[in-house]
Amino acid sequence: MTAMGLSEPWPRVRAFSWAATHNRPMLWIKALHLIFVASWFAALFYLPRIFVNLASVNADSHAERERLLLMARRLYRFASLLMLPAIAFGLLLWLYYDVGRGPGNGWLHAKLVLVVLALGYHHACRSLLRKFEQFANQRSERWLRVFNEGAVLLFAAIVILVVVKPF
Repeated sequence: MTAMGLSEPWPRVRAFSWAATHNRPMLWIKALHLIFVASWFAALFYLPRIFVNLASVNADSHAERERLLLMARRLYRFASLLMLPAIAFGLLLWLYYDVGRGPGNGWLHAKLVLVVLALGYHHACRSLLRKFEQFANQRSERWLRVFNEGAVLLFAAIVILVVVKPF
């Protein structure tokens, strides 16, 4: 018996141990979700930077232009492959493990809006890539530099919502 008249904390320790092992699959899914989201956004950080370089290439520098286009195509495909498991693991956490369900989880609704915006940003990168491939880009280097910051802002907002859970 302790000073408060309670027995030793062994049952609580066993219950904690059971909960830790019971939630282990969810923790793996959460870790994989974070890895794929961070990797997807790393590609989204760099792809518009390639567009800035493409916009600044001289018209007579065909080899440099083709090299940058090849890099952009490959990075876009890789980003798309990273996006799919990121979304799948996030949906699994939300729909199967009930992460963000119940009262006081308005942060998840805001995060979902930002994820939809990130998907739109991803597809906007595809549109820009197609325009560069067709010699139809009308965007300035300055505009592309500002566009480049969109992924950083989305990522920062999503991380803040998930970690701080402000509402």
